[in-house]
Amino acid sequence: MTIGITGPERKAPGLSVLAGSLIAAVAIITLLLLGRFAGDVLVDWLWFSSVGYLQVFLTTLTAQGIVFAGFFAGTAAFLWLNGWVALRLARTAQSSSAGGHGRLGAHTLPVDLWTLLRDQLPWPRVMTSAVVILALLVAAGEASNWLTFARVFYRAPYGMTDPLYGKDIGFYLFVLPACIALKNWMMLTLVIGAALAALIYRVRGDIGIGPPPAPVSTAVVVHGSALLGVFFAIKALSYALDRYLLLYSDNDVVVGASYTDVYVRLPGLWLLIGLSCAAAAASLANVRIRRIWLPVAALAVVFSCSILLSGLVPGLFRQLFVKPSELQLEKPFIERNIALTRNAYNLHRIAAKPFAAEQKLTYETLEANRATIDNIRLWDWQPLSDTYAQLQEIRTYYKFHDLDVDRYWLDGSYQSVMLSARELRSSLLAPNAQTWVNRHILFTHGNGAVMSPVTRKSGEGLPLLYLRDIPPLADGGPPIREPRIYFGEEHDDFVIAKGTVPEFDYPKGASNVYASYDGTGGIAIGSVARRLLFTQYFSDLNLLLTDYIGSDSRIMIRRNITERVHAIAPFLALDHDPYLVVSDGRLFWLQDAYTTSSYFPSATPAAEFDLNYIRNAVKIVVDAYNGTVDFYLIDTGDPIAATYGRIFPDLFKPFSAMPADLQKHVRYPEDLFLIQARIYQAYHMTSAEVFYNREDLWQFPRRPGGDGIAVMAPYYIIMRLPGEPRAEFFLMLPMVPSHRDNMIAWLAARCDAPDYGNLIVYEFPKDKLVYGPFQIEARINQTTEISQQLTLWNQMGSRVIRGANLLVIPIENSILYVTPLYLRAEQGHLPELKRVIAAYGERVVMRETLPEALSALFGEAPAPPVARQDATFTSRAQQALDLYNQAIKRLKAGDWKGFGAQFDALQAILEEMSREPTGH
Repeated sequence: MTIGITGPERKAPGLSVLAGSLIAAVAIITLLLLGRFAGDVLVDWLWFSSVGYLQVFLTTLTAQGIVFAGFFAGTAAFLWLNGWVALRLARTAQSSSAGGHGRLGAHTLPVDLWTLLRDQLPWPRVMTSAVVILALLVAAGEASNWLTFARVFYRAPYGMTDPLYGKDIGFYLFVLPACIALKNWMMLTLVIGAALAALIYRVRGDIGIGPPPAPVSTAVVVHGSALLGVFFAIKALSYALDRYLLLYSDNDVVVGASYTDVYVRLPGLWLLIGLSCAAAAASLANVRIRRIWLPVAALAVVFSCSILLSGLVPGLFRQLFVKPSELQLEKPFIERNIALTRNAYNLHRIAAKPFAAEQKLTYETLEANRATIDNIRLWDWQPLSDTYAQLQEIRTYYKFHDLDVDRYWLDGSYQSVMLSARELRSSLLAPNAQTWVNRHILFTHGNGAVMSPVTRKSGEGLPLLYLRDIPPLADGGPPIREPRIYFGEEHDDFVIAKGTVPEFDYPKGASNVYASYDGTGGIAIGSVARRLLFTQYFSDLNLLLTDYIGSDSRIMIRRNITERVHAIAPFLALDHDPYLVVSDGRLFWLQDAYTTSSYFPSATPAAEFDLNYIRNAVKIVVDAYNGTVDFYLIDTGDPIAATYGRIFPDLFKPFSAMPADLQKHVRYPEDLFLIQARIYQAYHMTSAEVFYNREDLWQFPRRPGGDGIAVMAPYYIIMRLPGEPRAEFFLMLPMVPSHRDNMIAWLAARCDAPDYGNLIVYEFPKDKLVYGPFQIEARINQTTEISQQLTLWNQMGSRVIRGANLLVIPIENSILYVTPLYLRAEQGHLPELKRVIAAYGERVVMRETLPEALSALFGEAPAPPVARQDATFTSRAQQALDLYNQAIKRLKAGDWKGFGAQFDALQAILEEMSREPTGH
């Protein structure tokens, strides 16, 4: 049954009421969301005030507000104008329609839902509400680009121009991203506006439904032509920007503008700009001409030419003209790519030096490089982490999140150490202790750290602990006066400090020690108003109801240091490994931060990272007790950091303002070094011909891994570089030729002042074979004495664990290789450092300690025969004692087979000792 509606007097109020109800519901939801947003903003206000960066927050909020308001106004104005024009033209067309026919002549509209929508809805109010909602959504999305636009107004020049267009590189880093964002917004707004207008025209009957070509009214042609004119104008802008985007193209030979790009694509883009402008003019002229074929023809011409000039023609040109003479034609562009890529990653500052790779090491040479020998790292991450966990976590709720390598002056010597913070993870409390009070009021902080030298071990094969226990006991390490860790690498929830009851501090025997927080961290939460605010923020009613919050209580949020830093400066990329520093009796976290961009012209992007420019411009210090965060600008020449400094004048401090003792612990960050090393594998080649042929491509060394073959990782080490007067702290990584295992070079980043940040590559002679790590690993496995001993241990109920890296140790102009070997009982979790394998030249040895291994390789000053025999006897006696202890363990466990194997091995050692002369 069809209901005819012939006049206003027949209108039913149903749709109007429904529309009003929907508008009211949207208004209520909007108010609720705004209330939630206001609560979040207020919490952020309090938090930024507590950490001393309120001005950063206000600057960010103001900039976001300005960008939001600007895009909201622009979007709303355009959408409202489109809707208003559509309503006006459609209404005019309806009033001029005649008889029983609709606007579209013979294509009459049935009286159905579309008719009800057309005649019953209050379209001006509905359209205004839709415009407001759509503009809010668009503006909210664009507000996240506030920093992109702020960088344009505060940009610092780079001081170097690109060779194709002659523009300062700062234009590409700051202006080009903003132009692309604006272009995308204009296109999005145009599409939404066109869809809104089309909906109005469809409801009002100006767009019919039928086989193509679908019938449309003159009003649609007029309005559509105007919108199409705007579309072509935006396309002209897009093609203009595409000229600069040629600098980021990749044709597998060169990244950046190639010969084809410059001589074919670039002229084609200028032609497309002209065609788009002509199409825009034709479309706007069609507002008066009102012929539907004209804009259709403009579309066809522009898009067909775009396909030809952007794809087909350049592809044929490259295949038929460039490919046959590719090196000759692309050479200038390859040279641009090499120069700009090296600049983008600071590779042009790497000093290349020859390394003779001699075989002249002697015991006297090792003695002259004692600082290097004494700091060869024998403790790998995983075995040491397991040992720390077994010996020093003390309770199940303590956790060593990560191990860090650093250096300290201890007992008058420069020592490389490994250390880890003992953090508290309340989620590891016993299930019946997982109460709200325990997790947020009582168990609030970790306690102290563990530190051990990288080389030394106890008689049982365990690390020597410079720092240990709770409260921290310094036995050779730096003392800790304030060991409590409220801010660290763990991700636990908020805690309340200065509550009405003392906090758990540390366990002591059968009881616990409690303490009260006396620092400045956190946000005051004593008042009812603030408790209500945080109750809403965390959706946690306990914050309002608990009696454990007093007038002086403080709530600590964002306690994870990465989250904490990111909240203040989300525009900085952070290194994956913040590390702990003990300084002046307190605990601090040092976090490396990067400024990055993916808009550096003609630079090769880093694999697996969305960037082609990076600088370690900022060092961040976080106090583990108070949570204070300090940003220190270490690279004053970085234009991106300089731009951020202009936007946030109070954010960065000069590096010289960092406490002197903390400056001693600044190190070159591993993430940056790894990215630079990956790029340098190809970009150490500065000759276009060599680069094109990939004649000297490098790669990271292979090493045996848990699932087969892995890639060697960079490692920190203290050593004395060839020709340097003293030992330094370095981050280094060997290099091997592509698809080869012999070593070709090693790359090092200096970490100590005054040479911090300098990179050096030592290149080996290409006419000399230098064993790489994987080749040395093969030699170790082929050494009968070593392979038999490993087999024996594995058969005696122990698990042999090899070092993660075979360490390559440059000494003078020679290379020494060292790797540790650990034993762990099959049912145990306590790895013990039992042997050290060392290799030099053609020789490979395995001994209990590093000094013994080096003595076996290089010999010592002549010793009396009795002394040598005593040393041998002592070594065999230690082996016999180890076997005896293992046999007793198997006997106690009821493992008779294991006991027999250990006992037989013990018997063999004792018989061998009995046959050796004692010399006494």
